[in-house]
Amino acid sequence: MDAEELIRRYAGGERYFPAANLTKAKLIGADLPGINLWGADLSGANLAKAKLWGADLSRTNLAKANLTRANLSGVKLNEANLRGAKLNFAKLYGADLSGAYYDESTKLPLGFDPVSKNMRKF
Repeated sequence: MDAEELIRRYAGGERYFPAANLTKAKLIGADLPGINLWGADLSGANLAKAKLWGADLSRTNLAKANLTRANLSGVKLNEANLRGAKLNFAKLYGADLSGAYYDESTKLPLGFDPVSKNMRKF
């Protein structure tokens, strides 16, 4: 599946895309609230300014993904791989990051405390 197919299917009312392969997908500014991408591979994807509030991104591979200025409010990111991801200025209000993996190259929003969100440094 590519980014265009995902957006087309979402526009058609589909919301459930578990384990989708969207490696390096270009989803800049995509409007996908409530989408379910549980276990999907979004490594290297560009989701800058994407609107994903209320989405399920649990166990999603977001390694080296660009989530700069993305709206991730209320998003489930349990056990997601955020190693090397860019989350600069991302909105994470009410997001569940329990068990999400990050490393020294992960760019988190200014003042964000990964320990208080039960994230795991890898």
